[in-house]
Amino acid sequence: MENSNTNWGQSVTGVVIHEGKVLLARHTYGGGAGKLIVPGGYVEWNETPQDALVREYLEETGIRVEPQSIIGIRFNMHDWYIAFRAGYVSGTPVSDGDENSEVVWMEVAEALAREDVPDLTKKLIQSAASGKDGLELTPYESNSHPPFSLYCQGAGAERDT
Repeated sequence: MENSNTNWGQSVTGVVIHEGKVLLARHTYGGGAGKLIVPGGYVEWNETPQDALVREYLEETGIRVEPQSIIGIRFNMHDWYIAFRAGYVSGTPVSDGDENSEVVWMEVAEALAREDVPDLTKKLIQSAASGKDGLELTPYESNSHPPFSLYCQGAGAERDT
């Protein structure tokens, strides 16, 4: 869990819904101890949020995911948190034995009704399950800026900045 390469001001999470079920992990520490939440964690220095999401899911759940769109952003004067809709790629859920005690696929309706699923997780699940377009990764290259990712409303939106 502890890593000197961690950027404590940047974190990510993702909602993966596959075959009508959402992937949740039972958190083991802090205010979320005992709660079923969507996995995620801190971004490492020199890591993109998308790469952090893929890494965190694999480390915490054994599931390989692919970020698809941004469904939520929370930020304040000290840090930010990006929530992705992510697609299931492969793997079988397994607890990391550290940050979570179990990882489960659960029917979306059941997750939204359970008392051990926090409100933030429910809101993110609802957003991912809504089918509404979030912000989508849009191909963009620039010779004047270092590599970065551009997320825009709607697939294939073109922006010139």
